[in-house]
Amino acid sequence: MTAAGSARKRHSLVGRPVVITGAASGIGRALATRLSRLGSPVALADVDADGLKATAAALHGRVLTRVLDVRDAEDQLRFAAEVRDWLPAPLAAVFNNAGVAVTSSVLDAVAEDDDWLHDINFHGVVHGTRAFLPILVEQGEGAIVNTSSVFGLLGMPNQSAYCAAKFAVRGFTESLRQELHGSAVRAITVHPGGITTNIARNARVRRDPAGLGRSREEMAAQFEAMTMTSPDKAAAIIHAGVDRGKARILVGPDAYLFDALARITPTHYNAVLSRVMRRPRRKEAVR
Repeated sequence: MTAAGSARKRHSLVGRPVVITGAASGIGRALATRLSRLGSPVALADVDADGLKATAAALHGRVLTRVLDVRDAEDQLRFAAEVRDWLPAPLAAVFNNAGVAVTSSVLDAVAEDDDWLHDINFHGVVHGTRAFLPILVEQGEGAIVNTSSVFGLLGMPNQSAYCAAKFAVRGFTESLRQELHGSAVRAITVHPGGITTNIARNARVRRDPAGLGRSREEMAAQFEAMTMTSPDKAAAIIHAGVDRGKARILVGPDAYLFDALARITPTHYNAVLSRVMRRPRRKEAVR
């Protein structure tokens, strides 16, 4: 076996236990469905009890479910203790995936909304990492997989809170990666582009920041019209990236565009993106 083949075998998630937060819908549900189908025991958490129950009901393998608010550091520690007792084998990966959105200009931002987002999108990731990292370090292997975003690569108008949290996830995880260098425990960042989920429909929006009078539903529909990747496809890309030993996983063709623009034109990318985003999009087939 080649060195690359050996690494893929060592990192493979198939049949190995995983933890997934934000598992009630979107990428989290798609990851749970995919990995459970491939034989992985899955420990699932979400604040949405009904959605979590629906995800678990669709699975056929071993499942642990926990209603969890990722903002609660102590409850994350309790969840990690429950998972430790439940584990049928060493833990392969922890997907800190839960996330929410806020749409507002900086001028009109409401501190309560920004704090809500930061507590979930950044502090939730930190709490999950701190809760589960000791398990991975003790067993001497595994992966912390933290969901950032393409908005963790470039700053976008009317997304200051979201970008700030996702840039923070990126920085936190990259710092952790350096601390883990030389060990078999990995820290991975995931940068999804536009994924067709409910995040925009569940976002906090006080008013249309563009001044066009659009409702939250109208803005969500416009976002969904521009998305390029299904949750199932996103889950497949993330799974493949973890198995291949990647440290950073770009999800969707738009993620590669964002990454390229961050390198080529780090201060003038918005003009390019504005032109690209006005073009009609061809949705990918779900595979």
